[in-house]
Amino acid sequence: MFNYQRAISNYKDIIRGEDMMNKEKMIAEFEKMFGYKDEVSVYFAPGRVNLIGEHTDYNGGHVFPCALTLGIYGAVRKRMDNKIRFYSLNMPEVGMIETSLEEFVYQEEASWTNYPKGVFWSFIKNGALGENQKGIDMLIYGDIPKGSGLSSSAALEVLTGIIIKDLYHLTELSMTEVALLGQYAENNYNGMNCGIMDQFASAMGKEGHAIFLDTNTLAYEYAPIVLEKEQIIITNSNVKHTLVDSAYNARRKQCEEALEKLKKVVDIHSLGELSIEDFEKNKDVIEDEATRKRAKHAVYENQRTIQAMAALKAGEIEVFGRLMNESHVSLRDDYEVSSEEVDTLVDIAWKLEGVLGSRITGAGFGGCTVSIVKKEAVENFIQTMVTAYKEKTGFDAECYIVNSGDSARKL
Repeated sequence: MFNYQRAISNYKDIIRGEDMMNKEKMIAEFEKMFGYKDEVSVYFAPGRVNLIGEHTDYNGGHVFPCALTLGIYGAVRKRMDNKIRFYSLNMPEVGMIETSLEEFVYQEEASWTNYPKGVFWSFIKNGALGENQKGIDMLIYGDIPKGSGLSSSAALEVLTGIIIKDLYHLTELSMTEVALLGQYAENNYNGMNCGIMDQFASAMGKEGHAIFLDTNTLAYEYAPIVLEKEQIIITNSNVKHTLVDSAYNARRKQCEEALEKLKKVVDIHSLGELSIEDFEKNKDVIEDEATRKRAKHAVYENQRTIQAMAALKAGEIEVFGRLMNESHVSLRDDYEVSSEEVDTLVDIAWKLEGVLGSRITGAGFGGCTVSIVKKEAVENFIQTMVTAYKEKTGFDAECYIVNSGDSARKL
């Protein structure tokens, strides 16, 4: 039987962040693996949860993520040669992976290393690293649940970015540029055509705040998350369907096709520039029904995100929750990136007393939901979500009580 009281206690520990893994522990683990501990530096980059604004970032729309206290830790030291050695405490079975600053090869059997390697490649490709540089030894540990949709890959990319920025003394490089170089790596080295949201949230997060980001211009505003009577809870379906990358890229391609059709009748450069009224007036120029539905989601979701920001600033948490619910329906029916398991989690949540809003978060096809729950209803929420989900699907759900955290940093 799932002990939800213990779960609440454990997740309160997670909220404290560095209680679970800290600088001293990382250095000790680094010494075990690499045989020395002098001049070792430790860094942290957070994962993120997106409260609303899903699949809008690559459509020039708005997003509303916040960084988490969960994330990826990295202990590193520069070497005297050009070798780069990687080791993950989460995947010891992979062993140590070695490459160099002159050799970057995508490896299926050591897939996690493709993210930090991609960032090194991105820095070099974009002329940010400089010449005749030395390599590093790098040990990582992550407490983001695997396959949860909380952006462990982006956190690892931003972690690598701030390590490079610090160790190679790239003082002129901004954190926004670190995020962009991480996105470039994911797009062009790892072949995932993501937008900027995940990397930006990890690089630019602020404790107690969400980020209202216009992905078309990268203009952003920090919005205080004032939840005196509510709690943000992430529920992990523990299901991640295959072919997620290809399905994600297919959705992006459909949006690009819809944009090209709309450009013939409306003067726009992105779907995020369209109002709902303009979309409805011109949508028939998109002949293919599925492609039209993808564009509809991008336009409507962008407007929902703008409304949600206004609602949060006004303290209208119930309105924010309703917009979250509408977001899930759109992601399920128009963008078609949900799954039976995630829909089950959302359906259970919607029926519970004290739940103001619940939706899928992340790229989709499994992963997590994010819910806003009244504090007095949290224990019942966790107990019911776990037991009812198990009964309906046979899978074990996990609930994480989370707070927003700070950006990537050196510890």
